[in-house]
Amino acid sequence: MQHQPPDRAVLTVSQLNREVRDLLEQGLPLLWVEGEISNLAQPASGHLYFTLKDSRAQIRCAMFKGRNRLLRFRPSNGAQVLARGRISLFEPRGDYQLIIDSLEEAGDGALRRQFEELKTRLEREGLFDPVRKQALPPFPKRIGVVTSPSGAAIRDVLHALGRRFPGIDVLIYPVPVQGSGAAQAIADMLKLADNRQEVDALLLTRGGGSLEDLWAFNEEIVARAIAACSLPVVSAVGHEIDFSISDFVADHRAATPSAAAELLSPDGAALLDRIGSLSSRLAQRIHLKLSRQAERLSTLERRLAREHPARRLRDNSQRLDELQLRLAAAMNRLSRRDAQRLHAAQQRLTAQHPRKRLQQYREQIQQLGQRLRNSWRNGHDPRVRHLGGLARELEAVSPLATVARGYAIVRDQQGRVVREAGAATPGDRIVATLGKGALHCRVEDVEPVVNVAPETPLLPK
Repeated sequence: MQHQPPDRAVLTVSQLNREVRDLLEQGLPLLWVEGEISNLAQPASGHLYFTLKDSRAQIRCAMFKGRNRLLRFRPSNGAQVLARGRISLFEPRGDYQLIIDSLEEAGDGALRRQFEELKTRLEREGLFDPVRKQALPPFPKRIGVVTSPSGAAIRDVLHALGRRFPGIDVLIYPVPVQGSGAAQAIADMLKLADNRQEVDALLLTRGGGSLEDLWAFNEEIVARAIAACSLPVVSAVGHEIDFSISDFVADHRAATPSAAAELLSPDGAALLDRIGSLSSRLAQRIHLKLSRQAERLSTLERRLAREHPARRLRDNSQRLDELQLRLAAAMNRLSRRDAQRLHAAQQRLTAQHPRKRLQQYREQIQQLGQRLRNSWRNGHDPRVRHLGGLARELEAVSPLATVARGYAIVRDQQGRVVREAGAATPGDRIVATLGKGALHCRVEDVEPVVNVAPETPLLPK
Protein backbone atom coordinates (compact mmCIF):
# COMPACT_ATOMS: atom_id res chain seq x y z
CA MET A 1 0.00 0.00 0.00
CA GLN A 2 1.31 3.40 -0.97
CA HIS A 3 1.23 6.15 1.64
CA GLN A 4 0.90 9.87 0.89
CA PRO A 5 3.71 12.09 2.05
CA PRO A 6 2.84 13.74 5.35
CA ASP A 7 3.25 17.29 3.93
CA ARG A 8 0.67 16.83 1.11
CA ALA A 9 -2.92 17.89 2.02
CA VAL A 10 -5.49 15.90 0.07
CA LEU A 11 -9.13 17.09 -0.04
CA THR A 12 -12.17 15.17 -1.03
CA VAL A 13 -14.44 16.64 -3.67
CA SER A 14 -17.03 17.50 -1.00
CA GLN A 15 -14.41 19.28 1.09
CA LEU A 16 -13.18 21.20 -1.93
CA ASN A 17 -16.67 22.33 -2.89
CA ARG A 18 -17.36 23.35 0.69
CA GLU A 19 -14.17 25.42 0.81
CA VAL A 20 -15.04 27.10 -2.49
CA ARG A 21 -18.56 27.84 -1.30
CA ASP A 22 -17.27 29.42 1.91
CA LEU A 23 -14.80 31.53 -0.07
CA LEU A 24 -17.52 32.73 -2.44
CA GLU A 25 -20.11 33.50 0.26
CA GLN A 26 -17.62 35.25 2.55
CA GLY A 27 -15.57 36.98 -0.11
CA LEU A 28 -18.33 38.60 -2.20
CA PRO A 29 -20.88 41.01 -0.71
CA LEU A 30 -24.60 41.29 -1.44
CA LEU A 31 -24.84 42.44 -5.06
CA TRP A 32 -27.26 43.37 -7.86
CA VAL A 33 -27.27 41.62 -11.22
CA GLU A 34 -29.32 42.51 -14.31
CA GLY A 35 -30.16 39.98 -16.97
CA GLU A 36 -32.77 38.00 -18.86
CA ILE A 37 -34.60 35.02 -17.34
CA SER A 38 -34.39 31.67 -19.15
CA ASN A 39 -34.94 28.00 -18.26
CA LEU A 40 -37.43 29.01 -15.57
CA ALA A 41 -38.63 26.14 -13.37
CA GLN A 42 -40.90 26.11 -10.32
CA PRO A 43 -41.26 22.62 -8.78
CA ALA A 44 -43.84 21.60 -6.18
CA SER A 45 -41.58 22.85 -3.39
CA GLY A 46 -42.39 26.44 -4.40
CA HIS A 47 -38.75 27.39 -5.07
CA LEU A 48 -37.75 29.16 -8.29
CA TYR A 49 -34.82 27.97 -10.44
CA PHE A 50 -33.72 29.78 -13.60
CA THR A 51 -30.77 31.06 -15.56
CA LEU A 52 -29.90 34.75 -15.70
CA LYS A 53 -28.10 35.64 -18.92
CA ASP A 54 -26.96 38.44 -21.17
CA SER A 55 -25.49 38.35 -24.70
CA ARG A 56 -22.19 36.76 -23.61
CA ALA A 57 -22.67 34.85 -20.33
CA GLN A 58 -25.08 33.21 -17.95
CA ILE A 59 -25.38 32.16 -14.31
CA ARG A 60 -27.66 29.72 -12.50
CA CYS A 61 -30.02 31.27 -9.94
CA ALA A 62 -32.17 29.97 -7.11
CA MET A 63 -34.87 31.85 -5.22
CA PHE A 64 -36.38 29.95 -2.34
CA LYS A 65 -40.04 29.82 -1.40
CA GLY A 66 -39.79 32.15 1.58
CA ARG A 67 -38.47 34.96 -0.66
CA ASN A 68 -40.45 34.54 -3.87
CA ARG A 69 -43.70 35.01 -1.95
CA LEU A 70 -42.79 38.69 -1.79
CA LEU A 71 -42.61 39.12 -5.57
CA ARG A 72 -44.82 41.83 -7.06
CA PHE A 73 -44.79 40.33 -10.55
CA ARG A 74 -44.82 36.88 -12.13
CA PRO A 75 -41.37 35.94 -13.52
CA SER A 76 -41.35 34.50 -17.01
CA ASN A 77 -38.80 33.42 -19.60
CA GLY A 78 -37.47 36.39 -21.52
CA ALA A 79 -38.25 38.92 -18.78
CA GLN A 80 -35.54 41.47 -18.06
CA VAL A 81 -35.01 41.63 -14.29
CA LEU A 82 -32.83 43.07 -11.55
CA ALA A 83 -31.77 40.42 -9.02
CA ARG A 84 -30.22 41.00 -5.60
CA GLY A 85 -28.45 38.15 -3.88
CA ARG A 86 -25.22 36.43 -2.82
CA ILE A 87 -22.87 34.18 -4.77
CA SER A 88 -22.80 30.58 -3.57
CA LEU A 89 -21.99 27.07 -4.81
CA PHE A 90 -24.25 24.03 -5.02
CA GLU A 91 -21.95 21.42 -3.53
CA PRO A 92 -23.47 18.20 -4.94
CA ARG A 93 -22.84 19.31 -8.54
CA GLY A 94 -20.20 21.95 -7.99
CA ASP A 95 -22.40 24.52 -9.74
CA TYR A 96 -21.64 28.18 -9.18
CA GLN A 97 -24.98 30.00 -8.59
CA LEU A 98 -26.68 33.16 -7.34
CA ILE A 99 -28.97 32.83 -4.30
CA ILE A 100 -31.57 35.57 -4.83
CA ASP A 101 -33.48 37.31 -2.05
CA SER A 102 -35.07 40.12 -4.13
CA LEU A 103 -36.23 40.25 -7.75
CA GLU A 104 -37.79 43.10 -9.68
CA GLU A 105 -38.50 44.05 -13.26
CA ALA A 106 -35.92 46.10 -15.13
CA GLY A 107 -36.42 48.77 -17.79
CA ASP A 108 -39.97 49.67 -18.92
CA GLY A 109 -41.50 46.84 -16.95
CA ALA A 110 -40.23 48.24 -13.65
CA LEU A 111 -41.32 51.73 -14.59
CA ARG A 112 -44.79 50.48 -15.54
CA ARG A 113 -45.09 48.74 -12.21
CA GLN A 114 -44.00 51.86 -10.33
CA PHE A 115 -46.48 53.86 -12.39
CA GLU A 116 -49.39 51.57 -11.48
CA GLU A 117 -48.42 51.42 -7.80
CA LEU A 118 -48.25 55.22 -7.49
CA LYS A 119 -51.46 55.66 -9.46
CA THR A 120 -53.32 53.22 -7.19
CA ARG A 121 -52.01 54.85 -4.02
CA LEU A 122 -52.81 58.42 -5.10
CA GLU A 123 -56.25 57.35 -6.30
CA ARG A 124 -56.99 55.85 -2.88
CA GLU A 125 -55.95 59.14 -1.28
CA GLY A 126 -58.52 60.98 -3.43
CA LEU A 127 -56.10 63.02 -5.58
CA PHE A 128 -58.00 61.94 -8.73
CA ASP A 129 -61.43 62.70 -7.27
CA PRO A 130 -63.48 64.85 -9.70
CA VAL A 131 -64.87 66.78 -6.71
CA ARG A 132 -61.54 68.51 -6.15
CA LYS A 133 -61.09 69.45 -9.83
CA GLN A 134 -61.22 73.18 -10.58
CA ALA A 135 -63.00 74.75 -13.52
CA LEU A 136 -60.97 76.67 -16.09
CA PRO A 137 -61.50 80.44 -16.43
CA PRO A 138 -63.66 81.15 -19.50
CA PHE A 139 -61.64 84.25 -20.49
CA PRO A 140 -58.13 84.10 -19.01
CA LYS A 141 -56.01 87.23 -19.30
CA ARG A 142 -52.71 85.44 -18.75
CA ILE A 143 -51.71 81.77 -18.95
CA GLY A 144 -48.61 80.29 -17.33
CA VAL A 145 -46.81 77.49 -19.22
CA VAL A 146 -44.50 75.21 -17.22
CA THR A 147 -42.25 73.58 -19.83
CA SER A 148 -38.87 73.69 -21.54
CA PRO A 149 -38.48 77.06 -23.32
CA SER A 150 -36.60 75.39 -26.19
CA GLY A 151 -38.97 72.46 -26.79
CA ALA A 152 -41.51 71.99 -29.55
CA ALA A 153 -44.37 72.03 -27.03
CA ILE A 154 -44.10 75.76 -26.29
CA ARG A 155 -44.06 76.57 -30.02
CA ASP A 156 -47.23 74.53 -30.54
CA VAL A 157 -48.91 76.29 -27.59
CA LEU A 158 -47.98 79.80 -28.81
CA HIS A 159 -49.09 79.02 -32.34
CA ALA A 160 -52.49 77.69 -31.17
CA LEU A 161 -53.06 80.67 -28.85
CA GLY A 162 -52.10 83.15 -31.60
CA ARG A 163 -54.55 81.51 -33.95
CA ARG A 164 -57.47 81.28 -31.52
CA PHE A 165 -57.15 84.30 -29.22
CA PRO A 166 -54.07 86.52 -29.63
CA GLY A 167 -55.05 88.78 -26.74
CA ILE A 168 -54.03 86.25 -24.07
CA ASP A 169 -50.64 86.89 -22.45
CA VAL A 170 -48.33 83.90 -21.98
CA LEU A 171 -45.82 83.64 -19.13
CA ILE A 172 -43.28 80.83 -19.50
CA TYR A 173 -41.97 79.10 -16.37
CA PRO A 174 -38.83 77.35 -17.70
CA VAL A 175 -38.01 73.86 -16.38
CA PRO A 176 -36.16 70.77 -17.64
CA VAL A 177 -38.74 68.19 -18.73
CA GLN A 178 -36.59 65.05 -18.49
CA GLY A 179 -33.50 63.74 -16.86
CA SER A 180 -32.16 63.82 -13.32
CA GLY A 181 -33.65 66.57 -11.18
CA ALA A 182 -36.45 67.39 -13.65
CA ALA A 183 -39.24 66.27 -11.30
CA GLN A 184 -37.93 68.41 -8.44
CA ALA A 185 -37.54 71.43 -10.75
CA ILE A 186 -41.12 71.04 -12.04
CA ALA A 187 -42.53 70.75 -8.51
CA ASP A 188 -40.60 73.82 -7.34
CA MET A 189 -41.77 75.85 -10.33
CA LEU A 190 -45.41 74.90 -9.71
CA LYS A 191 -45.08 76.09 -6.11
CA LEU A 192 -43.44 79.33 -7.27
CA ALA A 193 -46.22 80.04 -9.78
CA ASP A 194 -48.84 79.29 -7.15
CA ASN A 195 -47.20 81.66 -4.66
CA ARG A 196 -46.92 84.50 -7.19
CA GLN A 197 -50.53 84.25 -8.41
CA GLU A 198 -49.66 86.19 -11.56
CA VAL A 199 -51.60 83.98 -14.03
CA ASP A 200 -55.18 82.74 -14.28
CA ALA A 201 -54.29 79.11 -15.10
CA LEU A 202 -51.24 76.87 -15.53
CA LEU A 203 -50.36 74.54 -18.41
CA LEU A 204 -47.90 71.74 -17.62
CA THR A 205 -46.67 70.31 -20.93
CA ARG A 206 -43.98 68.68 -23.01
CA GLY A 207 -43.73 66.80 -26.31
CA GLY A 208 -43.74 63.05 -26.85
CA GLY A 209 -41.01 60.57 -25.92
CA SER A 210 -40.31 57.20 -24.37
CA LEU A 211 -41.55 56.21 -20.93
CA GLU A 212 -38.16 57.14 -19.46
CA ASP A 213 -38.31 60.54 -21.19
CA LEU A 214 -41.75 61.25 -19.71
CA TRP A 215 -40.95 59.83 -16.29
CA ALA A 216 -40.52 63.20 -14.55
CA PHE A 217 -44.28 63.70 -14.92
CA ASN A 218 -44.92 60.35 -13.17
CA GLU A 219 -43.02 61.28 -10.01
CA GLU A 220 -44.95 61.62 -6.75
CA ILE A 221 -43.39 65.00 -5.97
CA VAL A 222 -44.89 66.46 -9.16
CA ALA A 223 -48.30 64.92 -8.41
CA ARG A 224 -48.30 66.40 -4.89
CA ALA A 225 -47.34 69.83 -6.22
CA ILE A 226 -50.19 69.77 -8.76
CA ALA A 227 -52.69 68.70 -6.10
CA ALA A 228 -51.55 71.49 -3.74
CA CYS A 229 -51.75 74.20 -6.42
CA SER A 230 -54.63 76.66 -5.99
CA LEU A 231 -54.50 77.66 -9.67
CA PRO A 232 -56.33 75.52 -12.26
CA VAL A 233 -53.81 73.16 -13.88
CA VAL A 234 -54.02 71.58 -17.35
CA SER A 235 -51.68 68.66 -18.07
CA ALA A 236 -50.65 67.86 -21.66
CA VAL A 237 -47.74 65.43 -21.63
CA GLY A 238 -46.62 63.47 -24.67
CA HIS A 239 -48.87 62.24 -27.45
CA GLU A 240 -52.55 61.39 -27.38
CA ILE A 241 -51.88 57.77 -26.35
CA ASP A 242 -49.59 58.77 -23.49
CA PHE A 243 -50.97 59.04 -19.97
CA SER A 244 -48.99 60.30 -16.99
CA ILE A 245 -49.70 60.65 -13.28
CA SER A 246 -49.86 64.42 -13.77
CA ASP A 247 -52.74 63.91 -16.24
CA PHE A 248 -54.81 62.18 -13.55
CA VAL A 249 -54.03 64.70 -10.77
CA ALA A 250 -54.44 67.85 -12.88
CA ASP A 251 -57.78 69.61 -13.08
CA HIS A 252 -57.95 68.90 -16.85
CA ARG A 253 -56.01 66.70 -19.26
CA ALA A 254 -55.33 67.50 -22.90
CA ALA A 255 -54.05 65.01 -25.48
CA THR A 256 -51.43 67.38 -26.94
CA PRO A 257 -49.95 70.82 -26.17
CA SER A 258 -52.01 72.35 -29.00
CA ALA A 259 -55.19 70.77 -27.64
CA ALA A 260 -54.34 72.20 -24.21
CA ALA A 261 -53.98 75.69 -25.69
CA GLU A 262 -57.38 75.34 -27.34
CA LEU A 263 -58.85 74.12 -24.05
CA LEU A 264 -57.50 77.16 -22.19
CA SER A 265 -58.38 79.83 -24.75
CA PRO A 266 -61.73 80.93 -26.16
CA ASP A 267 -62.28 80.72 -29.91
CA GLY A 268 -61.73 84.29 -31.15
CA ALA A 269 -63.53 83.81 -34.47
CA ALA A 270 -66.52 82.23 -32.78
CA LEU A 271 -66.59 85.06 -30.25
CA LEU A 272 -66.56 87.66 -33.02
CA ASP A 273 -69.45 85.93 -34.73
CA ARG A 274 -71.27 85.72 -31.42
CA ILE A 275 -70.64 89.41 -30.71
CA GLY A 276 -71.92 90.36 -34.18
CA SER A 277 -75.07 88.33 -33.67
CA LEU A 278 -75.65 89.81 -30.24
CA SER A 279 -75.06 93.34 -31.56
CA SER A 280 -77.74 92.86 -34.22
CA ARG A 281 -80.18 91.48 -31.69
CA LEU A 282 -79.40 94.33 -29.30
CA ALA A 283 -80.02 96.95 -32.02
CA GLN A 284 -83.34 95.34 -32.88
CA ARG A 285 -84.41 95.24 -29.25
CA ILE A 286 -83.39 98.87 -28.70
CA HIS A 287 -85.36 99.98 -31.78
CA LEU A 288 -88.42 98.03 -30.63
CA LYS A 289 -88.11 99.42 -27.09
CA LEU A 290 -87.85 102.99 -28.36
CA SER A 291 -90.91 102.51 -30.59
CA ARG A 292 -92.98 101.22 -27.70
CA GLN A 293 -91.84 104.05 -25.41
CA ALA A 294 -92.73 106.60 -28.10
CA GLU A 295 -96.24 105.17 -28.38
CA ARG A 296 -96.67 105.23 -24.61
CA LEU A 297 -95.46 108.82 -24.45
CA SER A 298 -97.99 109.83 -27.11
CA THR A 299 -100.78 108.13 -25.15
CA LEU A 300 -99.79 109.93 -21.94
CA GLU A 301 -99.73 113.26 -23.70
CA ARG A 302 -103.32 112.74 -24.90
CA ARG A 303 -104.46 111.73 -21.43
CA LEU A 304 -102.77 114.80 -19.96
CA ALA A 305 -104.61 117.05 -22.38
CA ARG A 306 -107.94 115.51 -21.33
CA GLU A 307 -107.30 115.39 -17.59
CA HIS A 308 -105.60 118.48 -16.20
CA PRO A 309 -103.60 117.91 -12.99
CA ALA A 310 -105.50 120.68 -11.12
CA ARG A 311 -108.76 118.78 -11.44
CA ARG A 312 -107.24 115.59 -10.13
CA LEU A 313 -105.73 117.54 -7.24
CA ARG A 314 -109.15 118.96 -6.24
CA ASP A 315 -110.79 115.55 -6.43
CA ASN A 316 -108.04 113.98 -4.38
CA SER A 317 -108.24 116.78 -1.79
CA GLN A 318 -112.00 116.23 -1.35
CA ARG A 319 -111.46 112.49 -1.11
CA LEU A 320 -108.84 113.10 1.58
CA ASP A 321 -111.28 115.23 3.64
CA GLU A 322 -113.90 112.47 3.51
CA LEU A 323 -111.41 109.89 4.62
CA GLN A 324 -110.29 112.08 7.53
CA LEU A 325 -113.90 112.49 8.75
CA ARG A 326 -114.51 108.74 8.52
CA LEU A 327 -111.28 108.10 10.40
CA ALA A 328 -112.27 110.49 13.23
CA ALA A 329 -115.69 108.85 13.57
CA ALA A 330 -114.19 105.39 13.62
CA MET A 331 -111.67 106.44 16.28
CA ASN A 332 -114.49 107.84 18.47
CA ARG A 333 -116.45 104.59 18.22
CA LEU A 334 -113.41 102.55 19.10
CA SER A 335 -112.60 104.83 22.04
CA ARG A 336 -116.10 104.53 23.52
CA ARG A 337 -116.14 100.77 23.07
CA ASP A 338 -112.75 100.41 24.76
CA ALA A 339 -113.86 102.65 27.67
CA GLN A 340 -116.91 100.48 28.27
CA ARG A 341 -114.83 97.31 28.17
CA LEU A 342 -112.35 98.86 30.62
CA HIS A 343 -115.13 99.83 33.08
CA ALA A 344 -116.61 96.31 32.97
CA ALA A 345 -113.17 94.80 33.57
CA GLN A 346 -112.62 97.09 36.59
CA GLN A 347 -115.94 96.03 38.11
CA ARG A 348 -115.09 92.34 37.67
CA LEU A 349 -111.66 92.94 39.18
CA THR A 350 -113.18 94.69 42.22
CA ALA A 351 -115.63 91.83 42.74
CA GLN A 352 -112.85 89.24 42.52
CA HIS A 353 -110.12 91.15 44.39
CA PRO A 354 -107.63 88.80 46.13
CA ARG A 355 -108.22 90.40 49.60
CA LYS A 356 -111.90 89.56 49.46
CA ARG A 357 -111.17 86.03 48.32
CA LEU A 358 -108.58 85.62 51.10
CA GLN A 359 -111.10 86.76 53.78
CA GLN A 360 -113.60 84.19 52.52
CA TYR A 361 -110.94 81.46 52.65
CA ARG A 362 -109.99 82.45 56.25
CA GLU A 363 -113.59 82.15 57.40
CA GLN A 364 -113.93 78.75 55.70
CA ILE A 365 -110.71 77.56 57.37
CA GLN A 366 -111.93 78.67 60.83
CA GLN A 367 -115.26 76.88 60.34
CA LEU A 368 -113.54 73.70 59.14
CA GLY A 369 -111.10 73.84 62.09
CA GLN A 370 -113.93 74.12 64.60
CA ARG A 371 -115.75 71.20 62.95
CA LEU A 372 -112.54 69.13 63.08
CA ARG A 373 -112.07 69.79 66.82
CA ASN A 374 -115.71 68.94 67.61
CA SER A 375 -115.47 65.75 65.57
CA TRP A 376 -112.25 64.78 67.36
CA ARG A 377 -113.76 65.31 70.84
CA ASN A 378 -116.96 63.43 69.93
CA GLY A 379 -115.10 60.44 68.50
CA HIS A 380 -111.99 60.31 70.70
CA ASP A 381 -113.17 60.61 74.32
CA PRO A 382 -115.65 57.63 74.27
CA ARG A 383 -113.02 55.44 72.66
CA VAL A 384 -110.49 56.39 75.35
CA ARG A 385 -112.94 55.42 78.11
CA HIS A 386 -113.79 52.12 76.35
CA LEU A 387 -110.08 51.30 75.94
CA GLY A 388 -109.48 51.92 79.67
CA GLY A 389 -112.21 49.47 80.58
CA LEU A 390 -110.82 46.81 78.28
CA ALA A 391 -107.35 47.30 79.77
CA ARG A 392 -108.68 46.78 83.31
CA GLU A 393 -110.52 43.62 82.26
CA LEU A 394 -107.40 42.28 80.53
CA GLU A 395 -105.27 43.00 83.58
CA ALA A 396 -107.75 41.06 85.76
CA VAL A 397 -107.34 37.87 83.74
CA SER A 398 -103.66 38.34 82.82
CA PRO A 399 -101.29 35.62 84.07
CA LEU A 400 -98.82 38.36 84.92
CA ALA A 401 -101.29 39.63 87.55
CA THR A 402 -101.50 36.14 89.01
CA VAL A 403 -97.69 35.85 89.06
CA ALA A 404 -97.46 39.19 90.78
CA ARG A 405 -99.59 37.77 93.66
CA GLY A 406 -96.95 35.09 94.46
CA TYR A 407 -97.47 32.45 91.81
CA ALA A 408 -94.89 31.28 89.25
CA ILE A 409 -94.96 30.03 85.65
CA VAL A 410 -92.71 26.98 85.16
CA ARG A 411 -91.20 26.17 81.72
CA ASP A 412 -88.87 23.40 80.60
CA GLN A 413 -85.70 23.94 78.57
CA GLN A 414 -87.74 24.10 75.33
CA GLY A 415 -89.85 26.96 76.73
CA ARG A 416 -93.00 24.84 77.14
CA VAL A 417 -95.18 25.47 80.21
CA VAL A 418 -95.00 22.62 82.77
CA ARG A 419 -98.60 22.10 83.89
CA GLU A 420 -98.18 18.99 86.09
CA ALA A 421 -95.34 17.37 88.05
CA GLY A 422 -95.38 14.24 85.94
CA ALA A 423 -94.20 16.22 82.94
CA ALA A 424 -90.73 16.56 84.55
CA THR A 425 -88.17 14.04 85.69
CA PRO A 426 -85.42 14.37 88.31
CA GLY A 427 -82.41 16.15 86.87
CA ASP A 428 -84.40 18.28 84.42
CA ARG A 429 -83.62 21.99 84.33
CA ILE A 430 -86.61 24.27 84.56
CA VAL A 431 -87.22 28.04 84.69
CA ALA A 432 -89.71 29.56 87.13
CA THR A 433 -90.90 33.02 86.06
CA LEU A 434 -91.94 35.18 89.04
CA GLY A 435 -93.55 38.57 89.28
CA LYS A 436 -90.09 40.08 89.18
CA GLY A 437 -87.33 38.01 87.60
CA ALA A 438 -86.97 34.25 87.09
CA LEU A 439 -85.39 31.24 88.86
CA HIS A 440 -83.36 28.60 87.04
CA CYS A 441 -83.90 25.31 88.94
CA ARG A 442 -83.10 21.61 88.72
CA VAL A 443 -85.73 18.98 89.60
CA GLU A 444 -84.57 16.88 92.56
CA ASP A 445 -87.71 14.75 93.02
CA VAL A 446 -91.19 14.44 91.58
CA GLU A 447 -94.16 13.98 93.96
CA PRO A 448 -97.11 11.85 92.82
CA VAL A 449 -100.35 13.54 91.88
CA VAL A 450 -102.59 14.12 94.95
CA ASN A 451 -106.27 15.09 94.47
CA VAL A 452 -106.95 18.14 96.57
CA ALA A 453 -109.81 20.52 96.63
CA PRO A 454 -109.39 23.29 94.16
CA GLU A 455 -108.13 26.49 95.59
CA THR A 456 -110.61 29.20 95.84
CA PRO A 457 -109.50 31.75 93.27
CA LEU A 458 -108.35 34.98 94.69
CA LEU A 459 -110.33 37.96 93.71
CA PRO A 460 -108.41 41.00 92.69
CA LYS A 461 -108.11 43.62 95.42
